[in-house]
Amino acid sequence: MNKITLLIGLFFCTASLFGQVSLNYYLDAQHPYDSTIPKPKELLGYEVGTWHVSHDKLVYYMNRLAASSDRIKIENRGTTFEGRPILLLTITSPENHQRIDEIKENHIALSEKNSLSIDIEKQPVVVYQGFSIHGNEPSGSNASLLLAYHLAASQAPETIDLLDQTVILFDPSLNPDGLQRFAYWANTNKNKTATSDSNDREYNEIWPRGRTNHYWFDLNRDWLPAQLPESQARIKTFSEWLPNILTDHHEMGTNATFFFQPGIPSRVNPLTPEMNQKLTKKIGAYHLAAFDKIGSLYYSEEDYDDFYYGKGSTYPDINGSIGILFEQASSRGHVQQSDNGLLTFPFTIRNQLTAGFSTLKAAFSMRTELLEYYRQFYIDARNKAAKSKEKVIVFSSGKDAATSHAFAKMLARHKINIHQLKTSITRDGFTYSPQNSLVIPLEQKKHKLIEAMFTEETSFRDSLFYDISAWTFPYAFNLNHSVEKNSSIVGDKLTSIVSPVGVVTSKSNYAYLFESHHYYTPKLVNFLQQNDVRIKVGLQQFSINGKQFDYGTYMIPVSNQNLSAEKLYELLVKGAKESQVKIHGTETGNAKGIDLGSRKFSLVKKPKVALLVGNGVRSYDAGEVWHLLDTRHEISISKIDMQNLPRVDLSNYTHLIIPSFSGSGLNAQVDKLKGFVQKGGTLIGYRSTVNWLEKNKFIELEFLKEELTARGVSFENRAKFGGAQLTSGAIFNARIDRSHPINFGFQNNQISIFRNTNIYIKPDKNSFNNPIQYTDNPLLSGYISKENLELIKNSVPFQVQRLGRGSVIVMTDNTNFRAFWYGTNRILTNALYLSNKM
Repeated sequence: MNKITLLIGLFFCTASLFGQVSLNYYLDAQHPYDSTIPKPKELLGYEVGTWHVSHDKLVYYMNRLAASSDRIKIENRGTTFEGRPILLLTITSPENHQRIDEIKENHIALSEKNSLSIDIEKQPVVVYQGFSIHGNEPSGSNASLLLAYHLAASQAPETIDLLDQTVILFDPSLNPDGLQRFAYWANTNKNKTATSDSNDREYNEIWPRGRTNHYWFDLNRDWLPAQLPESQARIKTFSEWLPNILTDHHEMGTNATFFFQPGIPSRVNPLTPEMNQKLTKKIGAYHLAAFDKIGSLYYSEEDYDDFYYGKGSTYPDINGSIGILFEQASSRGHVQQSDNGLLTFPFTIRNQLTAGFSTLKAAFSMRTELLEYYRQFYIDARNKAAKSKEKVIVFSSGKDAATSHAFAKMLARHKINIHQLKTSITRDGFTYSPQNSLVIPLEQKKHKLIEAMFTEETSFRDSLFYDISAWTFPYAFNLNHSVEKNSSIVGDKLTSIVSPVGVVTSKSNYAYLFESHHYYTPKLVNFLQQNDVRIKVGLQQFSINGKQFDYGTYMIPVSNQNLSAEKLYELLVKGAKESQVKIHGTETGNAKGIDLGSRKFSLVKKPKVALLVGNGVRSYDAGEVWHLLDTRHEISISKIDMQNLPRVDLSNYTHLIIPSFSGSGLNAQVDKLKGFVQKGGTLIGYRSTVNWLEKNKFIELEFLKEELTARGVSFENRAKFGGAQLTSGAIFNARIDRSHPINFGFQNNQISIFRNTNIYIKPDKNSFNNPIQYTDNPLLSGYISKENLELIKNSVPFQVQRLGRGSVIVMTDNTNFRAFWYGTNRILTNALYLSNKM
């Protein structure tokens, strides 16, 4: 099935190019359709493919379609960051709609205990069809207009039979904000006289382009972490239904053809059952036949993999479903010249529509087989859990209740059962108590999903990965965790995930203290500074009134504030509640260690933060910084576009963050940026920016490198040789100096760091300048080549050096990865608030 077939339908491409596309291009003109159901053109004002549908028009059509058909129920499951609705259409027969709750209950019952007694012969199969999770891959969402119309209007017996035996969960736009952004671009740059020149503005979006959501996240990496509203809405639907098939419609390079899974066999996650891939291939036969019929080129079992469970086509595989990826060559506008001839937007839509039809045909034909697989998946999962000696996982974030809460909420989104810890236990020097810990029983329905979240893989069949090779969640959240064989420690099941409560322990006329362990400490510091409260930070440990306070404890003196003692207390109560942080009142400054009046308590200056964005900057990395500071800590930042940098007065800012970037866009700004730092500013550079800063003498670093020579590698395998040296996403262990301000808030002497670069820095000769250093056995989970593993040992991912009156801070790794790497987020906020203490 990895053989390319036949010739592309150039007749259809050419006809549609000149605006002659009609509904008949997509759907059979002789097909019996209900004339009372509105066609897309009747409501949009144009034939599908003539223009790119905007999200607002997509919503309008879907609502009108649902109102006209008793086969469709529509719901809004939430809103995006830009306030757009996250729609779901449930499409099935009117009779099924009358008992839809019963159908859902019976379907879920197949995944529960004692499911073998359930008769599946009359149960509908459930299919989730999702379109255009990347907004600038729009052929899927545009095809959804036609597929929804067909399902609502077709009077053919085969359609009626299909709807009687199928429940379709129809998600016409997985990324509303991105789709709207790209549709605006493509439509406003469209020529009346079509041009297929790839150099035309229509085919070259401006940064950050329409692929991502509002905060520039790739939503097709968030199915497992589920940190973003679009993901949370669809995970809720998925978990409530557990569909048998989920399809994910994408686009790829213009010179490609059409891909459908299975992907590369050697890159399937080992936790995915073998039968899953057999069924995927069997479903693929329906796609093959459909594309042969219309004469479109296609391929399979190449390029793409089924490894990372955070993708839409892979997440279903660990939940008893069959996830299927479709990739259509992209016109990225209305028509482009390609290696396969003229590639038009209507042609791409028709291919996506064809895949939608072939999916439904496969589901209908394989209904009982898919239902049986789904039932057996959960039987096998329970049997595996029952036989395992490992019974529970206990986890805790110690004093940082907010991070444990965030982790528990994520688990709950996937309907994973969480329990209280019944009795205290001590493991590896850490005490898990009922007050600070929770328990995940492994003998539960989602056993395999839990296994996928906690897996630690360091050996692989293949050394190439389409995405990351590790995502082990307890490392991502910096959690203490232990796998236990004794289930007697399991307490009551949590019925809800309750947020931690921040309080002020007592009103004081002297001072208030709060530690930096809490995840939302930066949010509280920002809140107080916005209200002109003077804050100091303790640079050493101390104890007062019998309570121990760690490095980085924040202190608020009551005297000499702009607020009265009463107003300050009221403000602190509000801040504690909103940030979930506990604030301690004290009536004395006399402490063991450093007194509260010591010079070791240093004033925390209010940062004014700028973030460099625009061409050359990696939008994902910039978006992660923006999202962290804006949504979690409510820290105002100014996003400065690269092209505007020459005109910006940087003296208005204390900190400039440069995410990973490439190219020469900053070369003309070296003197300006150096001047910013030398006059007292702090420049924070991530990943590839580190190389640029070293090259332009902002910071003195020595990189560790090894030149590789290919020996015995054939021409055919040259890409694999180079690819095997990529560290595309793995997790490493580092020891830390907790007395260094960059590490304030960390409770342990080691942290887990996510790395997806091959930038290795030699440690400074002075140990106190290496507050974060990889261990001599650093690999925790994921793939790294043998050569790079040697380089990373005892190297340092962080350095800070003075330049004039300011500082340059570099991190080779991404401390804010994909919004779920809670464990290292505080490194950035420490760099903002404490840079002048380093």
